[in-house]
Amino acid sequence: MPPTKVLIVDDHTLVRAGLCRLLETESDIEIVGVQPTDGSAIPGIRRWPADYVPRIYQPQAVDRIIDVSRDEAEVYTRELAAKEGIFSGISSGGALCASLRLAETVTGAHIVSIVCDRGDRYLSTSLFKSFCGECPP
Repeated sequence: MPPTKVLIVDDHTLVRAGLCRLLETESDIEIVGVQPTDGSAIPGIRRWPADYVPRIYQPQAVDRIIDVSRDEAEVYTRELAAKEGIFSGISSGGALCASLRLAETVTGAHIVSIVCDRGDRYLSTSLFKSFCGECPP
């Protein structure tokens, strides 16, 4: 069976604990991280300078990292809302973008992307303007 691909974007204590337990028992899971492209800022996703990497980060546990631009993350955030009815934040759009890129490089894999944020935080921005003529410019 092909390896399962797991994409972790937003981190929550409960999610992290559950995934840690899963990873301890399953050896064929590949961890794929997501980070913003140089110069991009995506809420919920970070590109950490070496001096600021959190102590809990274990680089040896990450098999690959995919870079996503803010523009791509926003496009896929709107796609999640329009096509799947998932009202999420920009980091989830970034996760979807990375997941779809990953899907182009593998066959027969199970790709898991976790949506841990919500779209109401962005109603005061222009992120969803194409859906709502009354949303801010």
